[in-house]
Amino acid sequence: MSNERDTREKLRAIGTVITPESIAASAALVAPLHARIDNSDVKVSRDLRYGPADRNRLDVFEPAKGDAAKRPVLVFVHGGGFIMGDKTSPNSPFYDNIGYWAVHNGMIGVNITYRLAPQSPWPAGSDDVALAVKWVRENIAAHGGDLSRVYVMGQSAGAVHVAGYVAREFGNLGGRAPASGWKPAGALLISGLYDTDTMDREMRFRAYFGEDESKYENLSFVGALAGANVPLFVLLAEFDPPDFLNQFVVLLETHVRRQVPMPRFVQLMAHNHFTTTWRMNTSTDTLGPEILKFVGN
Repeated sequence: MSNERDTREKLRAIGTVITPESIAASAALVAPLHARIDNSDVKVSRDLRYGPADRNRLDVFEPAKGDAAKRPVLVFVHGGGFIMGDKTSPNSPFYDNIGYWAVHNGMIGVNITYRLAPQSPWPAGSDDVALAVKWVRENIAAHGGDLSRVYVMGQSAGAVHVAGYVAREFGNLGGRAPASGWKPAGALLISGLYDTDTMDREMRFRAYFGEDESKYENLSFVGALAGANVPLFVLLAEFDPPDFLNQFVVLLETHVRRQVPMPRFVQLMAHNHFTTTWRMNTSTDTLGPEILKFVGN
């Protein structure tokens, strides 16, 4: 408990504003936790192409020694404020740690990267998630994945793209007929944004959703997300920025107002916007156990 209190106070001191300095300070707290972790039991297939764009690449994490059992699949979509980020970075444990965690906990991991704003505005990110999931459906069985148990998880901007994917494909967004037949076993939204009507329309928002405010009308996907027939896991960190707290409440209110089944809501204490996913595959991970409860693994 003393270590957790110490971590909480350090994160409190870092604050909730997302800046290069707060990102670096958060990484300095977490990266050393990964230094001595043995991931040699995991086979990684890098930069497999799932679409035509240069950034339509994914990595697959599977046991180095295969077995006959089919495993659930965790597809992870990184954040980066719509304008930056990647599935892995040189000399960094993030976000390979999520793929390693998946294998160490009986799953197959898939980490994707996607097109960035402003060159690729809404709904490019969600379209790329759809393409990546299509690739998974067509190819993951060869890596030991169970097509009936594919979970799609996004963090921050990645959660926006996953939420948009679910809303557009399974939630009748904009009058589109929801996809029939196969659907993900669940969508996990880690510190996401869901309602363009109430989001903070700052620089990164405008880079992805555009500068023309006249096009914002009827753009919000929170209603379609709440109405989609895909189980949701929605997470908030104790030290998330205020806009993410507000979006958490808006999504909850939308479910209550529409009288639809509630998502599994989780708040992780002693975490900020980044550390929830960064601490996965370490001894201090508290998100991983919640994911396992959700997937029933």
